[in-house]
Amino acid sequence: MNYQPGSPFDSIESAYDFVKILSLVVAETKQDIDADIKRESALKLPRRLDALRVAFYSLEKLELHMNKSCRILNDLRSLRRLLFEERKGASPVSMQPKPIPVAKPETAASEFSSTLPSPASQPVAVSDHAAAA
Repeated sequence: MNYQPGSPFDSIESAYDFVKILSLVVAETKQDIDADIKRESALKLPRRLDALRVAFYSLEKLELHMNKSCRILNDLRSLRRLLFEERKGASPVSMQPKPIPVAKPETAASEFSSTLPSPASQPVAVSDHAAAA
């Protein structure tokens, strides 16, 4: 097979665009065939109706394959961008965890001491088991 520059498959993006357009055309054709099936069902032409139903079934299968192909091409685009760091404004993923800053205990305690009531000012609940003992 000879390479022809300017073909719809020069890159993953152009192949994705091509398959996306093809899937839209398949969906439109499927709607047209469905309208033909509804129209032909009233005319009592069984062979023509059967042929339209086979065409509709084949278009359904083709539509599923086109949708799968679009998803696969999209995944390939994402993987290529990730591998070659082509994402705009994205920094490479680091496998090292970032350190979490830890507050000093004396500052953390002083912050909370003003908001918490003192233990002596709170009433102590006595349970029935403790009162019986």
